[in-house]
Amino acid sequence: MPDLARTIESTLLRADADERSIVSLCRQALTHNFIGVCVNPCRVALARPLLAGSQTRLVTVVGFPLGANEPEIKHIEAQTAVDNGAQEIDMVLNIGALKDQKLEHLIREIAAIVEIGIPVKLIIETGLLTDEEMRTAAACGVSAGARFIKTSTGYGPRGASIQDIESLRALLPNSVGIKASGGIKDLKQALGLLEAGAGRLGTSAAAAIYQEYLHDHDVNGDRR
Repeated sequence: MPDLARTIESTLLRADADERSIVSLCRQALTHNFIGVCVNPCRVALARPLLAGSQTRLVTVVGFPLGANEPEIKHIEAQTAVDNGAQEIDMVLNIGALKDQKLEHLIREIAAIVEIGIPVKLIIETGLLTDEEMRTAAACGVSAGARFIKTSTGYGPRGASIQDIESLRALLPNSVGIKASGGIKDLKQALGLLEAGAGRLGTSAAAAIYQEYLHDHDVNGDRR
């Protein structure tokens, strides 16, 4: 099991998140040495100096939460985020195009974001997909150079499941990671997703989950 803190992206994507909340999120992430903080694009410039020089990566979203923007808009959004300091992009798949089998369109759209030059996680919204569509979405992400496949936006019909993670891990090459996200609220669920094959956890309950972990484990990660 990896160091739990280095799998957690502490996430705050609510529309009503104010500056104070973003500052608190970043300080909390630094305290626990989380792998990342995920905020809306308009908060990237605020978070950048707060995380500067740390091991906590600044993550933002593109085409969020529906994925239905035109490719050019997604590209502008991603490039602007990078210019403002984003270090990773979580991009929502155009799910309608997937269902229309416009696969070359999808691969071009994803690849254009990948070419900007920072790691891209492709959000496929597993709760809206059949098993076959999930396989196809994952294949498009791999073909286009996505670094991770991410399960959910947190705004879809459901969040991450053990079955999703196991299915994706069986499909993906070892070089492509899995980010489980959506509805991860407690330590048991978080550990189950990691054991199933996830390498990152996106959660708005990051601090509570990590405190539960610290309560149950000693400084070496061994269970008390």
